[in-house]
Amino acid sequence: MMAVAIGGSVITKGGSEMSYQALYRVWRPQRFDEIVGQSIITQTLKNAILTKQISHAYLFTGPRGTGKTSAAKIFAKAVNCHYLEDGEPCNKCETCQAINEGSLSDVIEIDAASNNGVEEIRDIRDKVKYAPTKADYKVYIIDEVHMLSTGAFNALLKTLEEPPANVIFILATTEPHKIPATIISRTQKFDFKRIRPADILERMAYILKQKNIVYDDQALKLIAKAAEGGMRDALSILDQAMSYGDDKVTYENALQVTGSVTNELLTAYIDQVIQKDTKQALVTVQKILENGKDASRFVEDLTSYCQDILLYQQDPQIIEQMELGIVDDKFKQLSDQISDNEIYQMINELNEIANSLRYTAHPDVYLQVLTVKLTHLQAKPAAPTSSTASSDEDGKIKALSKKVDELQAEITQLKAAGPVEKPVAAHTAVPPKSIEAKSTARVELTKIYPILGKATRKSLNEFQQVWPDLMNTLSVTQRAVMHVSKPVAASSDGVIVSFEYPIFFQKAQSNRELTDALENNLDRLTGRAPQIVFVPDNQWPKIRKDYLASHQDELKNRQHSGDAAADTPDTGSEATPPQDDTPAAKPIVKKAAELFGKDILDIKND
Repeated sequence: MMAVAIGGSVITKGGSEMSYQALYRVWRPQRFDEIVGQSIITQTLKNAILTKQISHAYLFTGPRGTGKTSAAKIFAKAVNCHYLEDGEPCNKCETCQAINEGSLSDVIEIDAASNNGVEEIRDIRDKVKYAPTKADYKVYIIDEVHMLSTGAFNALLKTLEEPPANVIFILATTEPHKIPATIISRTQKFDFKRIRPADILERMAYILKQKNIVYDDQALKLIAKAAEGGMRDALSILDQAMSYGDDKVTYENALQVTGSVTNELLTAYIDQVIQKDTKQALVTVQKILENGKDASRFVEDLTSYCQDILLYQQDPQIIEQMELGIVDDKFKQLSDQISDNEIYQMINELNEIANSLRYTAHPDVYLQVLTVKLTHLQAKPAAPTSSTASSDEDGKIKALSKKVDELQAEITQLKAAGPVEKPVAAHTAVPPKSIEAKSTARVELTKIYPILGKATRKSLNEFQQVWPDLMNTLSVTQRAVMHVSKPVAASSDGVIVSFEYPIFFQKAQSNRELTDALENNLDRLTGRAPQIVFVPDNQWPKIRKDYLASHQDELKNRQHSGDAAADTPDTGSEATPPQDDTPAAKPIVKKAAELFGKDILDIKND
């Protein structure tokens, strides 16, 4: 009995319904041009097939739900299809249909999460020697390949080094940093990016139109944003919204399914915070909780909203391209009323509350405390209007001129009176330094110290030279985070990057995708894949000082044993006797010069 897929259900030829299939399974791409948001990758793969430049191994990396496994299956069909249409599989021949049904023995899918041992990979290595039975190529698709054990990777390496001519390996993973470099170097690597909300929105609208389902544009925009760049997640949420709304996708249904707060409530809350209206802000929070919204989701939405305002202030086009319908007149008005310093403070408070909400059974208390804190932040005064600006400036100029005249008169009197002895007990008052915002993210000293132990000025110069090129390889949002960063120390296998503002250090520290992008692109630019460690700029001097102080004995032993780095700058140590106690001859000073260069050192005797 034959079965066909209609909409989201599988119907037998007799007409009885067997089981429901999720949207992401029914609408899984069957051609390269159906894969959303990865046009560069799909075009490259099609060109490779058309020109017969097929590699023996590929590595597909990227976040979940971005099309890695789908692309692998389509590629397996395309290399074995005899009726290609502009590099696309025909999906009609016997081979294509067998791969679609999962019945072709020459295309083998392996889940590395449950088959991660040496024996499973050795079994592949033994069977890979046999020629395909029906297809032209035998294709092994290994999903979540980062889950393989060390022994399994070593067994796979042997096969990748000497592959048979008619075998193709496609490795897929969400965590490429866990894959040995020896494996990566033997594959063609393709980085699948998060899919833009606009592309997700377009795909969902197409599916719903094909199914003749009524939907609300605002609902699809909300789902597209909640999916966080994953098409599979978007279709899963859409499935839930359809079920909840009896095959109608409304804005209210999407809000219920995602747990999100309406954009109007978020805008009202931010407006009340800016206006210091604590009472109304608490009422808004209570309304959100009474509607059954998740407190953690509310904090995430607030953080995202603050980020959107910050990016909009820097470049309005970034948000207009990234977001869907968020930039309205009220949003523009709020972005004019709030300063970037206030946004930094708000995000710091939101981060602290987000951590606390994970371990509490009383989220309402934390949200109320958060609201009181946000409405009592020390904000910068709003810019004066054009009508009053000139008069205010005139008043300030007059007051300053009067003060200058008074000070000049006092100086003249003091000069006439002659020198006056200062009392012994008198002390000059020193204004307190401004307190830097505390960073909630933890500095990883266990990773920093090994880099400092091998750091040289030459390595730092190399990374500083390629840093502008590295920034150009990042996405717009990644550059927005990294634009206040710079490398401050480096060795051959690691680089320490400092951030001017703690909030951007926190965002970078928690963004694994950003770290992967930096390390992968550095590998392309320099031929090395160094470990990248982040530090806040305000903590870096102390970290550097503590390291040099705590490793004095080690540095002294290195000097006596003649162990010196090849890249160490010339400090005149060869011409200086070992018993020389001048500041420049001390091991800690030499190491500081080696790490950071002699041009920035200021040696002072205690």
